[in-house]
Amino acid sequence: MTEPGSDTADLADGLRRVMARAGFRGELGTPHRLSGGANMQSWRFSCGDEDFVLRRAPSQEWIEARPVALAQEAAVIRRAVAGGVMAPEVIEELTPSDGIGIGFVMRAIPGTADPKAVLAGDPQAMIGDLATALARIHALDPEGLDFLPVLDPASGVESLAEQFESYGGDRPVIALGLAWLRANVPPPAAPRLVHGDLRIGNVMAHDGRLSGVLDWELAHTGDPHEDLAYGCMTVWRFGKLDAPAFGFTDLETYFAAYEAAGGAPVDRARFRFWLVYRTVWWALGCLGMGTYWRGGTDRSLERVVVARRAAEQELDLLLLLESDAPEEERQRRLAPAPQPEGERQGEPSAGEILTAISEWLAAAVKPKLEGRDRFDLAVAQNALGIVRRELAGRPDPHDRVLVEDLLSGRATLATPGLLARLRRTVLDTLASDQPKYPALPRAREEWEGN
Repeated sequence: MTEPGSDTADLADGLRRVMARAGFRGELGTPHRLSGGANMQSWRFSCGDEDFVLRRAPSQEWIEARPVALAQEAAVIRRAVAGGVMAPEVIEELTPSDGIGIGFVMRAIPGTADPKAVLAGDPQAMIGDLATALARIHALDPEGLDFLPVLDPASGVESLAEQFESYGGDRPVIALGLAWLRANVPPPAAPRLVHGDLRIGNVMAHDGRLSGVLDWELAHTGDPHEDLAYGCMTVWRFGKLDAPAFGFTDLETYFAAYEAAGGAPVDRARFRFWLVYRTVWWALGCLGMGTYWRGGTDRSLERVVVARRAAEQELDLLLLLESDAPEEERQRRLAPAPQPEGERQGEPSAGEILTAISEWLAAAVKPKLEGRDRFDLAVAQNALGIVRRELAGRPDPHDRVLVEDLLSGRATLATPGLLARLRRTVLDTLASDQPKYPALPRAREEWEGN
């Protein structure tokens, strides 16, 4: 089914109505869809001499399953801006009569959200800006924002367990993470406003400094340590493995900057709990993308490709939790990695045909594309690679029996050979699903000794 405003001309007509209602009468430029955003759409356009961004839901079905409505998200952003947080100014919400879906228009802010460019900024200045943004968010008065969900750590863990079961409940490393979370749940904290998705990729930087915090769709009330930990996940550091604080610096420098900006003293145990929690959360989030796709909520190719990123988080979970294993298990040698087949003769294999398609796309199609279309082509090439590598041999990462043993406590990281077995499976699964994940080469070096 075609969504409202899916045609660029229709979108421009609707935006003219929105901007006129907001008091802007200038000529409207052609909207261009921005490349990022697996969940929400972002369209940049000009009106007169100013630039704006439309943020809208990909479908009505998607918005119905969302815990925070878009109008409520806009209210949170307005509260944040009023509290001194660097965030975009919300200009106007869409209405049904606009005919272009559900969302709101923001004034564009300078800079870029491209992770490579953001991480090229001044590390000391950027970590100070990010710490200040977090401290100000956590100091915001949540009065009047009663619509926001509340995340209690104990109930949150059980919600993750239910989600895990609904996705098959058969990935042992995720079960290991759930078992650890259940054993390490901290007492509830005084609830504060939590952004819920503050990481590299969801912030703008300009001239080496933070210029805005984006994407407030996961805002809720809960423990500020969740926000502190989330941006430090390996996946959101884009290869900056030696700078655990957002890819800019060490954790102690980050914590000191947060406290100096007015944030409460950082509890290291709480921080670790939420780091493990959000790693499990994103592993499940990846698996859930397949459910969204199968159910027809979002049939985009990006969904199914992201669904194959769960192994990234399984690797990170093992790296976070392996210190709990006995030394003997940490030093146990891994089984040899499967060896690739020799060079094929004669007719091309299915994998070689997929490679040929990918090469043709790169040579003949990519030069003709730009913007979102070029991004979608990269997703398609990634998908072809996933299929090609699976045909060459992908281990089965599913084991319901082992999951039950882990969740019941019958198996732990002290079980002889278990850690080595999990390491081998995760390395080989990730090499098939996402071989360019930056943490993979280092994990191979540490675990295989190569």
